[in-house]
Amino acid sequence: MSGASPLGGHVPVMLAEVLEHLAPRDGATYCDGTFGGGGYAGAILDAARCTLFAIDRDPEAIARGAALAARHAGRLHLVEGRFGEMLALLAARDVARLDGVVLDLGVSSFQLDDGARGFSFRGDGPLDMRMSKHGKSAADLVNTLDESELADMLYQLGEERYSRRIARVIVAARREEPITTTARLAALVRGCIPRDPSGIDGATRSFQALRLAVNDELGEVERGLAAAAALLAPGGRLVVVAFHSLEDRLVKRFMADAAGRRAGASRHDPASLAGRAAPAGFRLLTPRALRPGAAETDVNPRARSARLRAIERLPIDHPVASRDAA
Repeated sequence: MSGASPLGGHVPVMLAEVLEHLAPRDGATYCDGTFGGGGYAGAILDAARCTLFAIDRDPEAIARGAALAARHAGRLHLVEGRFGEMLALLAARDVARLDGVVLDLGVSSFQLDDGARGFSFRGDGPLDMRMSKHGKSAADLVNTLDESELADMLYQLGEERYSRRIARVIVAARREEPITTTARLAALVRGCIPRDPSGIDGATRSFQALRLAVNDELGEVERGLAAAAALLAPGGRLVVVAFHSLEDRLVKRFMADAAGRRAGASRHDPASLAGRAAPAGFRLLTPRALRPGAAETDVNPRARSARLRAIERLPIDHPVASRDAA
């Protein structure tokens, strides 16, 4: 397993397991839908003489990837955009089929560790959280949503049991002065709820909810899963690493449905591809989610909540695929 990204400052989680389930091979075409620090991309390109399209909505990630693209000239193609728009982004580059897709969901270490991006409550910075640097920021939501909308967001996306109390405190505080920094918001949240006996910072769930809302991350996951499944050639594999239970539930349900098991439609983004089943004719490579080992979590504590799931499109002549095509 590689200890760090080729771009530095980022440790790719469950790298060995990702490579094992993606199984890169010479001459194949892959997509890393969440380029981030380039950890998976660099390892895939080192593992096989393949072509890789790397997507990221963060312009800073694309800029950082230039050196890696130069190192793998003609094999690594950087694409700025959302992985949920994978079909259109790759069609514009004459790519209609892929041999594998990897998605590393959530925020990257680069984003989390840069106080100016406003993702973390561990320092002070502008309350931003926009991965693409466009659209409404976390400050916009905190200062404009009404109390009930704010409470619902914190409860649904952060699974925060004290959501109504936090929303009430936020609305009262913003009447005095707009909430524009991570430190002020974190202090308001911590100050109105009991200390978590597990040691988790009291601001964790609220910041998670805001980040998911600002970037429409659950809707993006659902669109990305559907797009990836549609692009996979027979034998192609989709490998997903999720860090939050909400994301992992979506992945689990989608992959179970793809393998012929019943899966419910999403309640998060009904207008998207979310409620549709994946194309039939897949098999689960991971009947249960894989978790990182103790050796990895000791070195990289951020890996502790990771869950890896993977599916493979069946060959056309496989009995299940043939039946569904008939």
